[in-house]
Amino acid sequence: MELVTEWELEQRRRQRRFRAIVGGVAVTLLVVGGAGGALMLFGDPGRAAERESAVRAQQRMDAFATAWEKGRWAAAGKLTDSPTSAASLLASVHRNLAPTAFTIEVGRPSASERDDSTSVTFPFTVRLKVPRVGPFTYGSRARVVETSAGREVVHFESSTVHPELEAGQTLAVAKMSTRGSVLDRNGDVLSTPSLVGRVDENGVGVSGLQKRYDEQLGGSGQAYAIAITDRQTGHAVKPLQRTGTTRHGEDVRTTIDPGVQRAAAKALEGVATPAAIVATQPSSGDILAVANRPGGYNRALVGEYPPGSTFKVVTAAALLRTGLRPSDPLDCPRFEWVNGYRFTNQDEFVLPQGSTFRDAFAHSCNTAFVQARDRIDDAALARTAAAFGIGGTWDTGVGTYDGSVPTNSDVNDKAASMIGQGRILASPLVMASVAATVKNGKFVQPRLVPEAVRHPYRAPESLDPGVVDDLRSMMRSVVTEGAGKALRGLPGRPHAKTGTAEYGDETPPRTHAWMIGYQETSDIAWAVLLEGGGSGGSDAGPIAAAFLRNLSGSGPS
Repeated sequence: MELVTEWELEQRRRQRRFRAIVGGVAVTLLVVGGAGGALMLFGDPGRAAERESAVRAQQRMDAFATAWEKGRWAAAGKLTDSPTSAASLLASVHRNLAPTAFTIEVGRPSASERDDSTSVTFPFTVRLKVPRVGPFTYGSRARVVETSAGREVVHFESSTVHPELEAGQTLAVAKMSTRGSVLDRNGDVLSTPSLVGRVDENGVGVSGLQKRYDEQLGGSGQAYAIAITDRQTGHAVKPLQRTGTTRHGEDVRTTIDPGVQRAAAKALEGVATPAAIVATQPSSGDILAVANRPGGYNRALVGEYPPGSTFKVVTAAALLRTGLRPSDPLDCPRFEWVNGYRFTNQDEFVLPQGSTFRDAFAHSCNTAFVQARDRIDDAALARTAAAFGIGGTWDTGVGTYDGSVPTNSDVNDKAASMIGQGRILASPLVMASVAATVKNGKFVQPRLVPEAVRHPYRAPESLDPGVVDDLRSMMRSVVTEGAGKALRGLPGRPHAKTGTAEYGDETPPRTHAWMIGYQETSDIAWAVLLEGGGSGGSDAGPIAAAFLRNLSGSGPS
């Protein structure tokens, strides 16, 4: 006895209804229909195979949809050209969503020729009711193709299940964060751990910008979504439908430039000693990069270090204010004694007879600067430092250490201060701002979160333009003929100052390595610090050079 399905009986009834005689010749109108409409193929007896193929395609699609709807994943997979992959993904979606109601409605098919074989594409609509999310409806398409063996199968891809799914992805219910994000200047999420900070298991910011802006960033309530999800990691890639009564937190936008930040972070790769790089935009004060290695402690912004000879930019400005010119003679002996205390140069170097103030600055001669101490009074360094913004209260939108240059208390204190030692302290941000002030011609307070800055610090006085011009010329000499030789030949005409700062009670004392500078041809200034890292020129210099090479046109011009 022939077994006939209910679907086939319906098709036979439709064929009988539409059979007609045209010119004495029998013509059959075959109607193949899904729930959404019908595909009508006019043919003669010579197109019987085509009509039969369309019928089989409809049967195969209906069978696939029914098996999927009923949760028979293996059976559904066997109706496709990727049985294992299909069964696995269908089971994954159902397991993740756990729908309480699930239907699939197959729509009207369309025929198209591909690779000399007939395929029929069926649109279909999926309706689910998902716990914690509610009703979810979407449309997709499936293509039934004929195999070389003459068997119709559903061509299966991840996008068959949902049109936005890609290989390696599934659908799942994901708990969505209502917390805002910390963004860079382009509006992309910022991932600089010692700067952005950390959120605890309760979603509360406990360090960095996450802590400072916890109230702004923090949302409230529970939000869930049906989301496209990575099958391997479980990470939600894209929410498709959200639900829940929530208040989403507000994003915090910073001035960090992603290209400059990458250049700084890359320059610190492989550095064994604790290190930091800060870059700023002199014209605006925008902080473009903050890199620390290792992370955890933001030494770039809050570190308190003796700046060593990088402070000679400030000392030189104080001396220029007295009328000393870069071309004026200034001896650089091996030693300089002050009240029984001996000052010397790194490796006890000397400069030849007839050396100038410019030479002493370029080669970072300590003894020359200590000799010049009597040209200024005890408050001169503090006054001049104030013109660079040092020691003010900066409102940057993030916690910073803004430096300290006390009025000199005695002759030894004054002599040490001339070369950035004694009681003088600064952060890498402060010293990057010193270079930026020379580049810009006046102090502009650094800032990281502009929208949060309410009272930017303004220096009580400005530098004379002639002093600024001389400082620029002298900082260029550091690169072209002095201790900043690591930057020679680099594009952008870098201007710099090296620094080797002693600290601690060991004999010989340990040293921090510094280099600060700016680019003449672009709007960027920077500072490099190696904590306990040796010499400014030979140790900090190559890292500064790597940073500048990594820029490769990144950052504001």
